[in-house]
Amino acid sequence: MRTTIIVQNLRCGGCANTITSKLSTIENISDITVDIENATISFTATNTESALEVKQKLKALGYPSIEDANGMLSKAKSLVSCASGKLR
Repeated sequence: MRTTIIVQNLRCGGCANTITSKLSTIENISDITVDIENATISFTATNTESALEVKQKLKALGYPSIEDANGMLSKAKSLVSCASGKLR
């Protein structure tokens, strides 16, 4: 099933690199697309559990979905994720 999640704190190619890299390690997830302009992450998941795992992984990286809280900790995590993505 193709799923799209609108996320917060997505700013640049560094963010996109980190997100793509980290999500590609999740089983049953493929065809990951990061749209920086629209702040969306799209992917194909073979089951609902994997899709939920993506949402949790994004939150852990500092990119919570639009309906989740976006506190200072999330914003700080996204800056670190962004910086590490730029180094690749």
